[in-house]
Amino acid sequence: MRERPRREDDAPNLDAWQPKTELGRMVKNKEIASIDEILDGGRAILEPEIVDSLLALENDLLLIGQAKGKFGGGQRRIFRQTQKKTMEGNKPKFTAMAVVGDRNGHVGIGLGSAKETLPAREKAVRKAKLNLFRIRRGTGSWEDASSEPHSIPFAVEGKTGSVIVRLLPAPKGKGLVVEKQAAKVLELAGIRNVWSKTYGQTKNKINFIKALEQALRKLSTTKVLPQHMERLAILDGGAHRSDEEIAAAKEAAAARAEQQQGPKKRGRGAKPGAKGGRRPVTRQSKR
Repeated sequence: MRERPRREDDAPNLDAWQPKTELGRMVKNKEIASIDEILDGGRAILEPEIVDSLLALENDLLLIGQAKGKFGGGQRRIFRQTQKKTMEGNKPKFTAMAVVGDRNGHVGIGLGSAKETLPAREKAVRKAKLNLFRIRRGTGSWEDASSEPHSIPFAVEGKTGSVIVRLLPAPKGKGLVVEKQAAKVLELAGIRNVWSKTYGQTKNKINFIKALEQALRKLSTTKVLPQHMERLAILDGGAHRSDEEIAAAKEAAAARAEQQQGPKKRGRGAKPGAKGGRRPVTRQSKR
């Protein structure tokens, strides 16, 4: 199965949203205008529309499964399929893992399971929004003198099962030196440069992503001295954005999604610019 391109989050119709919690009613009435205000108070988010109304989110599905079959076996896919043996027969279950983020210090990871693929994907995206948290960014690399928070301020480590993920600050321009699925999470979190070290059974992508999430959460829970906040250019969460900036971020996310989808497929063997058809075969004459 081919990897699905990243797209802008399909936000529901917020005008028809009827909040069921007190926090949702406060957000609906514009009494709370920032997601950081909710996270600072430690209040639980029970409705995904709360996050949709406060942030311009993008989502992506992680490749946690593996295709079966003689020729397609071994290829990564977004759904992990398991079966349960019963008297009536085999009962399959599909599991998906989604990540959401605004590329500005807020990210969430969710795991959803269902009897069919579409409900599992929707459940994973919903749980990712409910599990949203913020991270600290900075410039903790000794090779970098930049004041822009493009990396992480210090090294962090997370462990789940046998998998250990260690993230290290990297200088500007190095990029994300991590596994592909971890790069999706860090990119949506707003981190552009980082080193990484991994140990254990990293083929288990669910434990791998959970260990990465644990490491990212330690960025905000680790105590930092006041004199180091300015030296490491630490930014807690994301910079405040106005309504115009959020609208511009949504338009940029939609443009990135269209660009990553690329042009439509041409016919097999067709030349660039041609309508289709196979390329003519020319034979060389024997000398």
